[in-house]
Amino acid sequence: MDDQNKNLILATALSFAVILVWFLLFPPQDTPPVTPPPVTATTSTAAPTAPAAAPAATTAATATTAVATTAADLPRIKIDTPRLSGAISVQGGRIDDLLLKGYPETLAKDSPLVRLLSPVGQPDAYYVLYGWAPGGSLADTDVPGANTVWSVVSGDTLTPTTPITLRWDNGKGLIFTRTLSVDDKYMFTVGQTVQNTTGAPVVLEPYGMVVRYGKPPTTSSSILHEGVVQMADGKLTEITYKGIPKLTAVAREGGPAEVVDVAKTGWIGFTDKYWMTTLIPDSGTPFTAVAKFVKSSDVYQTEARQPVMTVAPGATAQVNSRLFAGAKEYDTIRAYQNDEHVDQFINSIDWGWFFFITKPIYWLMHNLHALIGNMGLAIICLTITIKALLFPLAYKSYVSMARMKELQPEIEKLKEKAGDDKAKVQRDMMLLYKEKKVNPAAGCLPVFFQIPIFFSLYKVITVTIELRQAPFFGWVRDLSMPDPSSWMNLFGLLPFPLPESGTLLASASLGLLPILLGITMWLQQKLNPAPTDPSQKMIFAWMPWVFMFMLGHFASGLVLYYITNNTITFIQQYIIMRRHGHSPDIFGNIRSSFRRGKPAAK
Repeated sequence: MDDQNKNLILATALSFAVILVWFLLFPPQDTPPVTPPPVTATTSTAAPTAPAAAPAATTAATATTAVATTAADLPRIKIDTPRLSGAISVQGGRIDDLLLKGYPETLAKDSPLVRLLSPVGQPDAYYVLYGWAPGGSLADTDVPGANTVWSVVSGDTLTPTTPITLRWDNGKGLIFTRTLSVDDKYMFTVGQTVQNTTGAPVVLEPYGMVVRYGKPPTTSSSILHEGVVQMADGKLTEITYKGIPKLTAVAREGGPAEVVDVAKTGWIGFTDKYWMTTLIPDSGTPFTAVAKFVKSSDVYQTEARQPVMTVAPGATAQVNSRLFAGAKEYDTIRAYQNDEHVDQFINSIDWGWFFFITKPIYWLMHNLHALIGNMGLAIICLTITIKALLFPLAYKSYVSMARMKELQPEIEKLKEKAGDDKAKVQRDMMLLYKEKKVNPAAGCLPVFFQIPIFFSLYKVITVTIELRQAPFFGWVRDLSMPDPSSWMNLFGLLPFPLPESGTLLASASLGLLPILLGITMWLQQKLNPAPTDPSQKMIFAWMPWVFMFMLGHFASGLVLYYITNNTITFIQQYIIMRRHGHSPDIFGNIRSSFRRGKPAAK
């Protein structure tokens, strides 16, 4: 076996091993549409666990008593912005109905919009609640909670230009006011005020909470974080939905919980693949961030508890906070970070282990897409750019391989002269490489650099919302999903349905892009004659098609990257080999691969 083939096999085997491990750890997900169960009316609404007021409080965290009136019987305040539609319930003042404009669930023309928040009584209830925890001599009924019915003081529709104001009087001298406003994207501002008209000071703790009933459907992929996302004084913490019930039990919280005291800046909430709901106290305001699981009601909950307030008789206290509820759009989140000082908000997007590579790759692809207007073409241009940046290293590698091919006659002479003395052959070969200044390992270097780039690009394609439902050309209408075509019905020419997802036949159903991937890898091999060793020859023969099936059900955008990468690599190698006096006999090598016996002569 010559050293060039050894290096080629090593590089190919390393790539194969990486892809195999990646495929096993992070299998591509088929996401079938979920049909929600029928909605049934409820006669009461169970409330989440309220936060316990701080040190001065005399009452523990307890569940608020449900009221008989259903939320459906009470008026709702409409939300209508360029990006959002929905409603706020006057029961608890909950933000519990939110649809994302511009984001249909599927590519179907009649597809409903993505629903981010849902009221209690709906499947997978998910909402945001603000309130006050009682302290000192106050009882739970003295402060507004999950079932408090608020009065609308002003505003009938929440828009970017028309805030709404709610009011509740406890009948014992405390008057609570809540003002909600929203911008033209996804940021709400919540102002809470309490007026003390009693003759004694009162102690209260303002809070906000995001409440999620039941474990939501997730992608079940280790590459993607879904669950709690929290920033606390510059430290990012992520807890998966699976990991929340496994947190250490905290007696004061009534179950598994993580409690973090934030001194200056931070935020906490829930993140999904493309969407996020996050509580953001004002910058510079200390607060306590809580993530917990309430087993009795199967509730996942995050809270932002602001400092305890003592309100003197005749005085008024106010606290402000913000709420992000929407799509994790890069430009939008970056603007909130840079312009509205939400600390490190861009890290709410899951950039992964290779964030130092993932972020630049995303930035470049994002700007190429803005310039070109087609995400598929942006990926092609991104690949060309990456190959150009790596070209000096690749050039050195290809030159080394070409020079090793030039040395093959001398190596054959060394082998004949040494006979069966393999140690002498190795010594003489190393001396020859040193004399001719050839590095036999140089051919593997590009592979090592491409591995983190592959991981980072896969991460970008998996988690960034810009690729969701992004079309390329023709049949490829969503680059974040596998190629929908299949050879089984001649790519749509035959009126045959495709195999059901999850079956063995579905695994063999490959689209046109994965087949092109296999072909480009196969052609790349044909730049060199097949190895003389039968085992090596078999490995090389099967490798492109194994890769084709392994990557066939990955996102189309990733397959497109590999097709472009293989094509450029083929062109680069062909030109460099010709410049060094070796004209690849591509058609001869192809013909030899279909013949039994010896491969084409070198």
